[in-house]
Amino acid sequence: MTHTVVGLFEDRAHAQAVMNELIAEGFVKEHIDISNRRFAGDDEYSLTDETTDTAGRGEGIGDRITNFFNNLFGDDETTARNYSTAASDADAILTVQVDSEERAETAREIFDRHDAMDVDEHGTSGYGTAAGVTGRTAATGSEVDTDTNLTDRATIPVVEENLKVGKREVERGGARIRSRIIDRPVEESVRLREEHVVVNRHPVDREITDADMKNFRPGEMELTERAEVPVVGKEARVVEEVEIGKNVTEREETVRDTVRATEVDVDEIDESVKNTKTKRARL
Repeated sequence: MTHTVVGLFEDRAHAQAVMNELIAEGFVKEHIDISNRRFAGDDEYSLTDETTDTAGRGEGIGDRITNFFNNLFGDDETTARNYSTAASDADAILTVQVDSEERAETAREIFDRHDAMDVDEHGTSGYGTAAGVTGRTAATGSEVDTDTNLTDRATIPVVEENLKVGKREVERGGARIRSRIIDRPVEESVRLREEHVVVNRHPVDREITDADMKNFRPGEMELTERAEVPVVGKEARVVEEVEIGKNVTEREETVRDTVRATEVDVDEIDESVKNTKTKRARL
């Protein structure tokens, strides 16, 4: 149900302050209207609306204000008349449409904080509250007073589910990388050189020479044998690099599910048709 909260202000600045605070509190700007009473000439008033074009230009300002409150309050003629009378002293009329009683009460509190006119104190006949509330049914748009007392009242909650899709991370696998040291046999061939002392004796028969005479004395000669042996050394070299990382990709997935909602069907019962059928059955 939509509710309309109405406030009368002696100063337009207060009405503008209310509008600013309503917008700051999350009220929809398009659902807020300010109508101003301004002097158009000597002893002549005009009603201007900043959000809608002024209707009924052939009507007097008093008639337009009266029609406005009559349309707003519907069958509550007393409240409509009280607001129409109080509006003669107001510089601005502010209305806001809300979708719940809680939001309507919040708007009323904002109106009161900014000195909305107290209709009860404005005159001796006892007007309505400073921020009057009426309701409109969503189905027909007709005005319904929120204070209407209904008999055999029953409420059917209309519930509707909404699908909310979120995301969470899960583990899908991975890779574990380990490094270790192993021993493996290797072999290499190398050519080695060795020295061996050889002594050969040759029988001769010749005359001695001067050189032989010089060597004809005690002496000693020594020859050293040499040989090559393998020398083993090790050299470490990097022969490969293993790079570890993750490749991130994105994909689009459509989530399909069902949501539930309450549907209310209203069937009118025509008692006259039932009675007609009953009479025919008796005949």
